[in-house]
Order: sequence, then structure tokens, then C-alpha cells
Amino acid sequence: MSLIDPRDADPRDADPRDADPRDADPRDADPRDAVPAGELGRVHFIAIGGAGMSGIARIMLRRGIAVSGSDARDSELLAQLAELGAKVFVGHDAAHVGDADTVVVSTAIRDSNPELVAARERGLRVLHRSEALAALMAGRRAVTVAGTHGKTTTTSMLTVALQHAGADPSYCIGGQLVTTGLGADEGSDDVFVAEADESDGSFLRYSPRIAVVTNVEADHLDNYGAFEQVKENFAAFVGRVVPGGALVAGADDPVARELAAAARERGLTVLTYGEAADADLRITGFTPRGLGSRFEIEGLGEVRLEVPGRHYAHNATAAVAVARLLGHGFDAVRAGLASFTGSMRRLERKGEAGGVEVFDSYAHHPTELTADLEATRDYLRGKDGGGRLVAVFQPHLYSRTRFFAAEFGAALGLADTAVVLDVYGAREDPEPGVTGALVADAVPGGTRAVYAPVRDEVPAVAASLARPGDVVITLGAGDVTQLGPLILDRLANA
Repeated sequence: MSLIDPRDADPRDADPRDADPRDADPRDADPRDAVPAGELGRVHFIAIGGAGMSGIARIMLRRGIAVSGSDARDSELLAQLAELGAKVFVGHDAAHVGDADTVVVSTAIRDSNPELVAARERGLRVLHRSEALAALMAGRRAVTVAGTHGKTTTTSMLTVALQHAGADPSYCIGGQLVTTGLGADEGSDDVFVAEADESDGSFLRYSPRIAVVTNVEADHLDNYGAFEQVKENFAAFVGRVVPGGALVAGADDPVARELAAAARERGLTVLTYGEAADADLRITGFTPRGLGSRFEIEGLGEVRLEVPGRHYAHNATAAVAVARLLGHGFDAVRAGLASFTGSMRRLERKGEAGGVEVFDSYAHHPTELTADLEATRDYLRGKDGGGRLVAVFQPHLYSRTRFFAAEFGAALGLADTAVVLDVYGAREDPEPGVTGALVADAVPGGTRAVYAPVRDEVPAVAASLARPGDVVITLGAGDVTQLGPLILDRLANA
């Protein structure tokens, strides 16, 4: 089953009222008027060092577009972009905009940023990151992967599987592949695979040929207000699929099932996947094996993965569904999935010291914590002598912590010991009374919970709690990821 080329895709984009109110003024660029990438002129990125922004900049550079950008701090990503020809700056200054024709911003950029102020004063075209990505996808067979959980891994698995099957798609992922260290690149094919971010409604700017919805849960309620609005936006996302296109949806998620039913009524091709008895691609026989697993897709055959966790079997099956819609055979796709070694920050093994293994996870929602802690538990059960699980969790955003403190605590009950940092505020200002202590206090009594508000003390605390045979896992979307190597150093020198 293969879908035709969508070069007649509707170029209109989403209603600007769906933009995050913290975003740069959406009136700066009407998202219904897609600008072809070749017409952007010289492009300047504010905060070019972010995973998403740097990926878009990389693809533009590969297409011969002149790119400049600034970031608050230096990084390896900035160095890579400079090697590709970008003019990069550390720090923000109006002068950095230079002779740019277009300025690209993310939701995190405040209106007071001097480069954004200068761009507006000069009347330059200002695009949200998602609009820049939409410009790159124009004229391609776009595959956009959305969902509350699993979109980064699903996009990554799909990219690797397609490459192994002989395709060369362009791709833009919210994380980096462990194998290449890249989160985005330009390919020679007309297929463009992209992760679609629902957090600020920006996924409504895309008009995909194939859309994937892994699952839909309450999250980003600081933006949406209520779960009903989250569901409405996902319905609008599926409504963006071009006529004659397709939806791949998780059969085990009730909202994704509703979206699949509505898509069928609209005349789209629909493939569902999961462990539900009526899934089009049904997962059976899931079996953990070390840091990997094996399972069957009914009617197709066995799949082996080198990444742990039941949720990764679901992500892989979604990738199989998309690859089939694109006309690729199962054997080549499953061989590609077997070669997938993960995405950075998705249960990424950081090393071992003193007999203790350290992993890192981007999990920042209760469901994600539960999935990764259960996967780590499965891994520990398969080790000789077992071992204990020490979870080091940094809550992300004050609003999310306020909404889900009890659920975070319950999830951390899967660990033997939980170390809870203070909240990583990111774009949010502190809220009185909202700290990591809310989460630590919610951890069930069977788990030892330690509230460690001083970040610099956490490596020593975590190392002191671990013993040979244990696993320590750092969890969160903030700078907790930097603690893994420090914990390993502490363990090595204990």
C-alpha cells in the first residue's frame, strides 16, 4: 500500500489564534500564507542552539540558504553550524540581525529580546520555528509525528528504518540520534519526516501527507487550560492531513482511537497499531531481553529492538505502519529497527562506575516517568542478582508541577529511592509554594524519597544512595541531564 505524491497539498496553515500567547506576535507572519524556503532570503535564528532550531538551520544550510544565529551560550551545536557556514554569535544583540531578510524565533523567546525588537522595528519577516519548518516541508511528502508521549522516538525510529530500507528522507527530530549525533538533516528523497510539537499549538501549521498520533493525554495545561482543548487541537492536527492522505494512530489510546474513527469518516487511509485486539498492526508476545526486547506484529513477523521498554515496541510498530504506507517492505524496515540504538536522552546509558549503571531520560510527564521506570525495572529483573533503582527527578515547569505533583510522586514509587530536585522553571517564573517538595512528599511510603533542592549537591546524594548492582536514572527535561557524568565521577571516586 503506497500513497501518491502530495505536491498538490494545501499550502494554507493554521489559524493564528492557536499560537501560544507567549510567542512572538503571530501577526508578524500569517501562518496561512506559507513562504517557500527558497523565498526566505537570509535567515537569522534567535536561540539557534536549541535542538529544534539548530536542526532547521542545518537543513537550510544544506539547501544553500544563508543562515546566521545567536544563542545565550556556546555549544557543540553552534560549532557544527559554524562549520556548515552559519554565522553564529554567543549572546543576544540587535546588531546580530545584520542584513537578514527573515528572523526565526521559538515560543521561548520573549518580546523584549533585542534581536526580535530590532527585527520588528525594521519590518522584517518574523517566523515561528514551526513556520520555518513548514517552509522546508513544502512540496515534499511530509510525515509529521505527534503525540503526548513517544513522538521523538517514533520519528527517530522511522528515520533510521527508512534509511536502512534504502530511502534518504529529510528529517527534523526533537532529539539527536545516538548513532549520528544529529537531530536533523537534508535528504535526497522527497519524503520529509518531522516531529510535530503540540505544546504551543504549532503543529497546526503543517499539512502532512501522513500524520501519526501516538497518544493524547493532559499536558501543557499552562497553554491549553483544560484537556478538552488539548483534544480539540489534536483533532485539528488530524484535520490538517491533505485529502488522500493517511493517519497512523495508537489503538490503545482512547483519544487516538476517536481521531482514527473521524479520519476514516473523512476518507483518509487509517492504520492503527498497538496491543488492542482490533489494531491493524497488533503487537503480541512482548518480551524484555536485557537492554532490548522482542515482540511480534501479527501477520508480519518478529521485531527485535536494542532499546528497552514496552512503549518502544509501540513506537517501532508506528514506524512500521508509516513505512508500509510509503511502500517499504517489512523485512528491510524491521532490520532497520533492529539497528536502532536510541535517541539521546531517551533511556540513554551514560556509563558505569563502582558497579552502578547510570541512565538518562527526558521523561517529564507522569506517564513518561512510569514507562521509563517500568522499563528499567524490567532490565534490573534480567540482571544477575537484580539490583535497586535510584530515580533522580527534576520537575519541569512550575505549572506542570502544580498540576501533576501527586501523579509524579506515584510514578516515582516504582523506584526504590527517589531523589527530587527543585523545579526547572524554563520559560516560567516561580510560583509561591510550588517546589520539588510537592513531588517528594507525594512519593509512596514504600519508596525512600529525598528532596534535594541544591542542585550541586545532587551527584553526591545520588552516589551515596547507590550500591553495586543498582541503576541510577536521571529524569527530566531540564538540566538534570548534566548530572549523569557527575554522578559517575562520584561513584568512581567513592
